[in-house]
Amino acid sequence: MATSTRKTPASALPAAPPYGSKTIAELLPSAAAALGVPGFENHLGLPAANRIAVVMVDGLGKALLRARGGHAPFLRKLMENSQTLLSSFPSTTAASLASLGTGLPPGQHGVVGYDAVDPARRRVVNQLGGWPKDLDPHSWQPHPTVFEKAAAAGVHTATVSLSQFKGSALTAAALRGPVFMPAESTHARVRATCEVLAANPRALVYCYFNELDKAGHRHGKGSAQWGNALEDLDSLMRTLAARVPAGTLLLLTADHGMIDVEEKWRIDYSEFPDLLDGVELTAGEPRGVQLHFDARTSEDRREAVAEAWRERFGAKAWVLSRDEAIAHGLFGPVAEAVRERIGDLLILAAEDVAFLDGRRVNPAAFAMVGQHGSMTRAECEVPLLVLAKPAKK
Repeated sequence: MATSTRKTPASALPAAPPYGSKTIAELLPSAAAALGVPGFENHLGLPAANRIAVVMVDGLGKALLRARGGHAPFLRKLMENSQTLLSSFPSTTAASLASLGTGLPPGQHGVVGYDAVDPARRRVVNQLGGWPKDLDPHSWQPHPTVFEKAAAAGVHTATVSLSQFKGSALTAAALRGPVFMPAESTHARVRATCEVLAANPRALVYCYFNELDKAGHRHGKGSAQWGNALEDLDSLMRTLAARVPAGTLLLLTADHGMIDVEEKWRIDYSEFPDLLDGVELTAGEPRGVQLHFDARTSEDRREAVAEAWRERFGAKAWVLSRDEAIAHGLFGPVAEAVRERIGDLLILAAEDVAFLDGRRVNPAAFAMVGQHGSMTRAECEVPLLVLAKPAKK
């Protein structure tokens, strides 16, 4: 590839997620180790327990909880002695939940974005809800999950979540193994979590809440609706902490944070032909675009497209080749089978901007206020709160 004088130097990029020490990928392995499951390391220093429940709050970034802590007095107080984790990259639900479930970075489990390319069939696959029927989740993500390993060691594992996720391809790929307990309302999820913990003397339970993320996407992180959702969550977590069986280790974390993007900065990049010259497929997220070139596109043309993005958006975006992104460690170690799923060129939002391909995305995507997927601290830093823990012996 021709050398550009305007490539993004590694020193100008935020640090890559510290896979192996303080990311979402270390949470369930640390919980398994705290339960006494052999083969796992307790990187996060969790206390030993016979019952552990992990509450996953979609979209609750650390910066958001700090900024709007007045709506969550119970959770805000717990932040005083909390740890900070980093989401996987991209900072998006599919990638982070896959890392949570497998204990692996995206370069190993292969869920490398909201939309990712299936190289064998040259098609874009929506990793949350658009998997084609001929794409086997177990082949796409072949590694055993932490739940499967824990269950094999005699730990009762359970997922408490909305029924719509029971048969989803992402669940089969990234979170397979636990007994699935459908619970539609937030109160039903609290009740079901307490029931499964009480019924099993040794248990690992995963409980998912997506209401905050939905409010943020629709109304923005600064909205009254988001604040109301946080107040509801705080009340629910106070109740859950009070009702879990004695000796339970109850943890709360998130898959990513969120920033607000004004309407004028939700950019339809398909309107600029020079940004897509020679591009066959567009994937990724609005704040983490992944462009896949046609195999016939020359190296000079590819570099010209990268330069066009740099010229048009300047400091608003980091523009990286696949090799640069991998070398920086964004995806962790990358397996050969995963490499081609990652875009040839990545456009990562550095400021409050979002890039959408208007030819391909649902028009409703342009109405989304809250966004995530890039490398900023607001998107990547998530809290790890201890809501309840075993008494010291």
